[in-house]
Formats: sequence, structure tokens, C-alpha cells
Amino acid sequence: MYRLENGIYLYALLALPLMIILYGMMIKWKRKAIGRMGDRFLIERLFPEVSKDKILAKFILITLAFVMLVLGIANPQIGTRLETVKRNGIEIMIALDVSNSMRAQDIMPSRLERSKQAIYRLIEKLDNDRIGIIVFAGRAYVQLPLTTDMGAAKLFLSNINTEMIPAQGTAIGDAIELATKSFGTKDKKHKALIIITDGENHEDDAINAAKKASEEGLIIHTIGMGSPAGTPIPLFKNNVSAGFRKDESGNTILTKLDEQTLIQIAAAGKGEYIRATNSDDGLKLIIDQIAKMEKKNIGTKEFADYVDRFQYFLFAALLLLVAEFFITERKSKWWIKMNLFGEVKK
Repeated sequence: MYRLENGIYLYALLALPLMIILYGMMIKWKRKAIGRMGDRFLIERLFPEVSKDKILAKFILITLAFVMLVLGIANPQIGTRLETVKRNGIEIMIALDVSNSMRAQDIMPSRLERSKQAIYRLIEKLDNDRIGIIVFAGRAYVQLPLTTDMGAAKLFLSNINTEMIPAQGTAIGDAIELATKSFGTKDKKHKALIIITDGENHEDDAINAAKKASEEGLIIHTIGMGSPAGTPIPLFKNNVSAGFRKDESGNTILTKLDEQTLIQIAAAGKGEYIRATNSDDGLKLIIDQIAKMEKKNIGTKEFADYVDRFQYFLFAALLLLVAEFFITERKSKWWIKMNLFGEVKK
């Protein structure tokens, strides 16, 4: 196994073409300078000990030293052994309401955005667990199947919005049934569902769905987003505020948090109900409850031990620089005998 610990430093090698161009410009400038002094051939005869090949050799050594230095900083590493570690955790499915009412701003910046922030913090705290995401409005869909890839979970979470499901409504029961199926095991433990919604359920019997899910060993927690007093639902056109939603009679529609329904769903699912506020999204209590759940083996992790190899490249760079230092620009008898660049002797 092989890897670069600091691979980003390899971009420094893009300077190589610039170094070659500058070297070529320097040689061209020297030739012009000699040409201004008189006949170039005659001047070169006056200074027979000056070696063009040594100048080129010094440049090649400096260039190679630069390459070795960059590779050393990038720190190539070689894996020495592979270790497999069991992952003990639980499976967590999050059902997030994406209906239009989640645009309401009684919780800032909005119910939906505050919910996404809470989920993000939850993902940050998970390690050996599996997480999945369901989005629902008038219908429920799996946005992310259960996974241990927390990076993927964050990516999918960032793309969630209220326009991804055309059918409006709040089908909490459908989301519970879909979550139950998504776990895909007959195991009646080690799994939890967190429902984040304003609770205005008009589509199905969510409480009965919670009871059936509980019989399958699913613990259901609910987080209520919003205010029981109600607040208008903002309208946006091209990301610009365009007033509030109105009914057919022209009256502004108010969306209210249905705490009673969410309390009953949590009770039927043997979980906790938390009402989110601007100062507390209620996630800490639910995380504490999840931490108390019995864990199960949900897979393995592989860890590799790596040994640094940067020292070899830095040592090579040092040797190249030392060699460049001891090479003068004058010809020597030894250099003439070596004739590395095929000089034609006259």
C-alpha cells in the first residue's frame, strides 16, 4: 500500500516549466550580452575554460533537487500492515419534513434550515453508526440509504430543499412505514428513527404507523419545528421574497406546530418528543437517548499502519545540492575526460 500524506504539495511541480523557461531566457540573454561585446566565437576562444555543459549540469542538478524536495514534503508513505476493527453501533434513520410549511421562519433562519443544521451536528457526533435520510411531504422518499459514509450523508443533506417533492402535505405515517422497510432486517433492536417536522399531518394515520414500527423494535423520536401560535409561510420567486402564501379567499395561511400529534407519535414509538426553539434544537437529549441504546456489530473498519519515506527524498535533494555546489563553471581535465555531453574536441 502506498499513499502521499501531503499530496497537495505536488502542485509545486507545476513550477518546473517556468524554471526551464527562465533558464532558457538566461542563456539567451548571456549570448546577446557576449554578442554586444564583439565576435562571439572570438570571445569564447579568449575564455576557453568556461564550460556550457557544466552550466547545464548545474541547472539539471538544481531541478532534480527541487523535485526531490517537493516529493519529500509530500511525504510518500508505505503501508506495513492492515488491521481490521469491528464497528459496534446502531442504525439511525432521519425523516425530514420538506413541505412548504418548513419554510416558515418562526425558527431562524427557517424551520428547514435549522433542521438541516441539527442533522449536520448529529452526523458530526456519529462514528461507528449507520445513518440514512428520508424526506417527506405529501409522500416519502429515501434520500440516502443507511450508510457508514458520513461524508456522503453531509453531501446529500446539503441538497435537501422544499422543491424536491412536488406532492405537498405532511405524510408522517408514510415516512415511518418507509423507514421500517429501509432497515431491511428482522432485528428488533439497535435501530432508531428521528422525525423532524412541524407535525401538521393530514395525510395518514401516523400514530398507528408508529405503533406498528415499535412492534418491529424501532424507537421513534420526534422533534417539533415551529410555534403552536402559528406563522405565515414565505413565498419566494427566483430566491427573492414575494410575500406570504394565501388561501383561495386571499387570507394569509398560518402554519402551526402540532405538538399533540408529535407527542403521541413519540409515545407510540417509545421515544422522546422535543420541541425545538431558536436557542435549542433539542438534539442533545435525543443524542443522549440514542447513546444509551444497545449496540450491535454493523461491519468492520480497516486501518493501515504507514511508515514515512520523506527522509530518502530529502537526503537525495541534499546530495544533489552538494554536488551542484562543487561543480564550477570552468572546465577541468577530469570533466574533459568524462565528456558527458559528447563535446567535439578541436
